[in-house]
Amino acid sequence: MAKFSQRVSAKTKHPIGVALIERIPWDDLRVLVVVARTLSFRKAATALRTATTTVLRRIERLEELLEFRLFDRVPDGLLLTAEGRAVYVIAQEMELTNHKLRAHLDQNPTTRGTVRCSVTEGLGTAWILPQLAQFCRTHPSTIVELRCAMEVADVLHMEADVAVQLQRPARADAKALRLGRMHLYPFASKRYIELYGLPKSTDDIKQHRLVDQKAAQVEENIIPRLLNLPSIEGIVGFRTNTSTAHAHAIDLGMGIGGLPTYVMALGADLVPVDIGVRHQRDIWMTYHPDARDVRRVATFIDWLRTLFDSKRYPWFGDEFIHPRDLMGTPPPPDMGLASRTLFPKHRVKTA
Repeated sequence: MAKFSQRVSAKTKHPIGVALIERIPWDDLRVLVVVARTLSFRKAATALRTATTTVLRRIERLEELLEFRLFDRVPDGLLLTAEGRAVYVIAQEMELTNHKLRAHLDQNPTTRGTVRCSVTEGLGTAWILPQLAQFCRTHPSTIVELRCAMEVADVLHMEADVAVQLQRPARADAKALRLGRMHLYPFASKRYIELYGLPKSTDDIKQHRLVDQKAAQVEENIIPRLLNLPSIEGIVGFRTNTSTAHAHAIDLGMGIGGLPTYVMALGADLVPVDIGVRHQRDIWMTYHPDARDVRRVATFIDWLRTLFDSKRYPWFGDEFIHPRDLMGTPPPPDMGLASRTLFPKHRVKTA
């Protein structure tokens, strides 16, 4: 800590004593690192999975302890002050040291430790989570922290150990692997069909109701493009930002919507809508170049890859398989509860 205090003091106008440094919690410095990267209290709060007020309070506490401003508040967000940049540089080094220490301590497989996985909400809740039960039974000393969100985690800045996403990783210095392909197809519930019937073509869709999702990693205006419409605002019956609510809304008969074809393997009681429309998204895994130095993280990465093996799970292959051909496919072990939760068999009968 003395070395840290000397290096920061040398770069700032304000001397920082060892006693003061020892009073600064590492958690507060970690908050500083995330705020400095995002230059936004709101974005930092999202990355840290906490409230914006909590992030603001942590930064204000740091500034009070250090007796200088870390950030200038500007109309477009935040800017690091000269003193803030000096503290940020050293805090980044501490973050890297923390990772190396974690890798060293992880050499003992019986030591309890955490693996942080960020994944899109639909894949996380419907596909990965149910199969985590067996992984946790096999690796009882590993605590998996599953962050299901549509926002992309920054693995290079260690917001997660590994991320599964629908966008090709933009950073060349991050490890990236294409896991498979998600095939999307329009579906309707039997309840919806009883009330409104089924469209026979994209022209018919104008007389129907759609379920729409607006979120990060969901391609903007993809539905109008696929349906060759200037806008879908006149036929959207329900809109949400989450994948689970989107799936529930379709299952409840609130409209027609696109879902991954693997929902049929989960036991969904839905009807594919054959109007000549389908879409696909590649599924990517990315992680920090040093992530495999942590044994439990390396084990988790290897296990995660098996969940998208197209030989075992053909719906993740490059070739499109019609959802009807997936009906009756035995779901993987431990999928029962997840499929019943997402697509309950009981229905409220209409009058």
